[in-house]
Order: sequence, then C-alpha cells, then structure tokens
Amino acid sequence: MGKVKVGIIGAGRIGKIHADHLMKMNEVEVIAMSDLFCGPELQAWCSARNIERIYANSDDLIGSPDIDAVFICSSTDTHVPLIEQAAQAGKHVFCEKPVSMDLASTGRALEVVRQAGIQLQVGFNRRFDHNFMRLREHVQNGTIGDPHVIKITSRDPSPPHPDYVKVSGGIFMDMMIHDFDMARFISGSEIEEVYATGNVLINPLFSQYGDVDTAIVTLRFANGALGVIDNSRQAVYGYDQRVEVFGSQGNASVTNDYPNTVVISTAEGVTRDKPLHFFLERYEQAYRDEVHAFIESILNQTPLSVNGNDGLQAERAALAAKWSLHYGRPVRIDEIHPLSESAGISAN
Repeated sequence: MGKVKVGIIGAGRIGKIHADHLMKMNEVEVIAMSDLFCGPELQAWCSARNIERIYANSDDLIGSPDIDAVFICSSTDTHVPLIEQAAQAGKHVFCEKPVSMDLASTGRALEVVRQAGIQLQVGFNRRFDHNFMRLREHVQNGTIGDPHVIKITSRDPSPPHPDYVKVSGGIFMDMMIHDFDMARFISGSEIEEVYATGNVLINPLFSQYGDVDTAIVTLRFANGALGVIDNSRQAVYGYDQRVEVFGSQGNASVTNDYPNTVVISTAEGVTRDKPLHFFLERYEQAYRDEVHAFIESILNQTPLSVNGNDGLQAERAALAAKWSLHYGRPVRIDEIHPLSESAGISAN
C-alpha cells in the first residue's frame, strides 16, 4: 500500500484535530470530510488544507472506492451504524469513544468488524501519553513489584455545556470511561468488580438527567490489585490528571503537566502556574501518536495497540459503575446484564 487515503466523518473539534495531525504524516492523504453542516465555514477550513471533497451525507464518503480508512468523529449514537457500514465497505475504522452506550450494539459492531477483517481502533488517546506509557512500562517490567493499589484522578476544569450533559451518557460513560481503560492498560489486568458512589456537588443540572458531577469508584482486578478512580466535572485550578501505582517493591506516579517548570518561592509562599488548561493542551502529543499508530497498523498489517475489545471492556466497567450507583452496592462486571433486566430499565 502507498499512502493511506482517509475520510473523516464529523467536522467538529476532534475531527479537525485528527485531520490536522493526519495531514502532517507523509503516509497519509486526507481526501474527504463529511458533516451534516457543511456550510461555508467548513468549506473554507477544508480549502485551506486542500481537502477537496466535502459531503453532507456520510454514505457518500464511505461509498468512495478510493478511501482506505474512515475516522468516525460524529455523535455517539451514529458510531455503530457507521462502523458497520464502513467495515462492510472494506474500510479500516478509527472511532472515537465510546463505541456505543449499549453493550449489545457494541458487540454487534465488533462482530461485523471481525467478519470484514478490517482494523478498528477506539480513541482512547491517553494510552499514548508519554507519561502514562512510561508508567505502564515500569509496572509491566516489575520495577515496583506486584501492583497493589492503582489511583487515578481525572478532573475537568469546568462542567460541559447543558446540551451536552443530556446526551453524554453520564459521567461514567462519558468521562470516567477513559479512566476505566487506563486502569486496565496500566494494571495489565481485567476489572472484575466496581463499586461506585457519587453526588451532585457542582450544578443541580446534572440531577435533572439522572447524573452526578462528582464520583468515586473502587475497583477489584483479576490479579488481586485494588483501584480507586475519582472524577469531578470542575476543578477550579485546572485540568487535573494524575496516576499512582503502589506496589510490593515501590511506588510510581505521574503528576500533572504544566506550561513550564518554574516554581516561585518567596517569603509569602511557593507558587507555580496552573496545570495545562484542558484535554487539547494536555494530550496534544497523545492525539498525534494515536493516529500515527493507527496508520502504522494499517500499513504494516500489525495488531492495534487499542482495539474494539478494549472499547467494549471499558463500556462494561462504565455500565457496572452506573448500576453500582443505582443499587448502592458493588457490581461484578459479569452481572450487569441480569441487573439491567431485573431493574426493568434500559441498559443505555
């Protein structure tokens, strides 16, 4: 294969980020974008990047015979049908998280992918952060012995827009799903049990949609390790992203990234700048490297470092957390389907 020819569905913020990173790769040619709102603004944006084809209908993009791979950056409710359509057309797929908010739908999409024999990468970009990758190497290499406790802190600088809250799927599926994936990635073990608690401490809006804005989840892993994840929709000091692994032979941790390393010490106190403002700044390198890894897997026909099953397992943990909060008790991953049925409500 020569250059990988890419089409991007969804020209929002993340779709444009991926486009800009892909266009810096010699092995890639971004030849088309699709968005329901393909007006003058998007046309000008694409024109400045020599992306000649803009479609209002994603069917036209997926049906283009010269496209090798499709990036799905549209709303979550479109992911499964687009994955299935692209896979059946023989296109490799990069899909933003989550694949869906329904395990049966995700499973169906993964089966279509398997039958089609194409590559499917899920957008868990934090796996590609250089700090977290180095931490995982130390855990996997036994530098700190057997992992006993994994602590993950993930706090946003400000709550999302109300229009987003009502369709987000809730804090576990929208926000903490990254942390469930990181817990599996760093520990090298599957999550077996989830115990969630949460509250609305920032904005009563979240309760209108049956959601919380502050949550803590404890985990039990198959290898015996324990985990703690804490999420908040508002950290007034900035984007808070930290991980610590305590093991039998030591401890390893990742602190926040800052705009600079300057620390001011005076008689009045010790100060430094706030952490990098949000995910675009904090994970810029990770976004670049995840698309590079996807393209390299296509060109070299090598396994993906994060695949559809990783997306499925993170969704299972997120749904277990949702049910744990609902029932007020620990929930094993393997019991979430019976719980959904006994509750008489949708697993969405």
